[in-house]
Amino acid sequence: MSRILKVTLKKSLIGRPKKHRKTIESLGLRKLNSTVVLEDNPAVRGMVRKVSHLLDVEEKDHET
Repeated sequence: MSRILKVTLKKSLIGRPKKHRKTIESLGLRKLNSTVVLEDNPAVRGMVRKVSHLLDVEEKDHET
């Protein structure tokens, strides 16, 4: 059973460094309160950790 992450953008990107904005874009988040469901892997975990102060993250088991 694989795990998934439900990631929601909770804080604005105004005034944030360009690296943070690019990381949020790479995660697939566009607007405030937008949510994406991503597969849990080391690459995604690294991106989430880099901008964790802007996000709300939930871990769930993937039922397939």
